[in-house]
Amino acid sequence: MENAFEISIFNSEKDTPLTWFFKQKERLSALHPDMSDTMINMKILRKWGGELKHAIKSRCVEPCSTEDYINAMEDIITRTRIGKTRTKIPMESNMVSKIPREDRRPEKPFLKCHKCGSTSNLANTCTKITKMNEVQVIEGIQCT
Repeated sequence: MENAFEISIFNSEKDTPLTWFFKQKERLSALHPDMSDTMINMKILRKWGGELKHAIKSRCVEPCSTEDYINAMEDIITRTRIGKTRTKIPMESNMVSKIPREDRRPEKPFLKCHKCGSTSNLANTCTKITKMNEVQVIEGIQCT
């Protein structure tokens, strides 16, 4: 019974705040019949993690009744995204791999270096020496 209390974590998609809170309260009251309601509420409050616990504590002034905690929890979950799990959206990259090979775009042709004409490299990694600003002089034409 104690193990069931420790394992149970609130999930807004599976449980409503009312049912989850009362299940936890029944488990604790069965384990510790002499524990007061405020102590049971505090133990259940410790089960909520992070943002949800902080939001509920800031809305409820100590000591709170069970009804106040449940109302605050329902209000927070319905109005905010606190306590909700995020679902992953499938990536489009997974969809591309499912397209048959014939329907995909054709592969690019081999690219050539515009400096040396080789297909093994491109112009930005070409190791051939280039003559910058080379002007060819044609015999017989004079500039005046």
